[in-house]
Amino acid sequence: MNAAAVILKDVKVRFETTVLTFSCTVPAGEIVAVAGASGSGKSTLLNVVAGFEEPDEGEVRIFGDDMAGHLPAARPVSVIFQENNLFAHLDVATNVGFGISPSLRLRAADRKRIEEALARVGLAGFGKRLPPTLSGGERQRVALARALVRHRPLLLLDEPFAALDPGMRAEMRDLLADLHREESNTILMVTHHPDDVRLFSDSVLFLDKGRIAAHDPIDRFLERRDITAINRFLGHGTER
Repeated sequence: MNAAAVILKDVKVRFETTVLTFSCTVPAGEIVAVAGASGSGKSTLLNVVAGFEEPDEGEVRIFGDDMAGHLPAARPVSVIFQENNLFAHLDVATNVGFGISPSLRLRAADRKRIEEALARVGLAGFGKRLPPTLSGGERQRVALARALVRHRPLLLLDEPFAALDPGMRAEMRDLLADLHREESNTILMVTHHPDDVRLFSDSVLFLDKGRIAAHDPIDRFLERRDITAINRFLGHGTER
């Protein structure tokens, strides 16, 4: 696809001691890793796109529409956080149902969608289970099922694999890649893990000190040696 899923134009977010500045264009249909050191602005960039953080300056467009004044729920976006944000006292099916209706006014067709989404993420028959009885990977799958029933064309992932062991991390990457092929959606994923970048992404937004230091196709990014922070992230050593 050639259309832009996300455009950030001269976006500035001011904090007490720093100003974060973002300008980029994310093509529709790509899986984009958002990487960089802790404190570089990765989660803030995602929050600006999702609408959880209002920029002090600049323009945010999603699929061509200006997002100024659009609350998070009104944006064509689903978000999965590291903590997965499940309600521990509600069963899995109900947690997924929030993706369809926050008031949980669900029709028979909605309940069928929930069952289908759970089956797609490998959790068929888990609808009556409570989140505390699930593993970390299973809870992330529930969060993914909730995102699936929303059918939003833009999926934002904020460190979704951080609490998972290497084997479960690889399974989740494979599952997301399969669902991406089925949905043809656009994915922005914040990660601190080089393997997520190498094995999962089409391109990389690399942040350094509150700015986008590089926005490259994955092959170009992996070959870079000209930015110290990227070399450190990839384990290349220092600049040439």
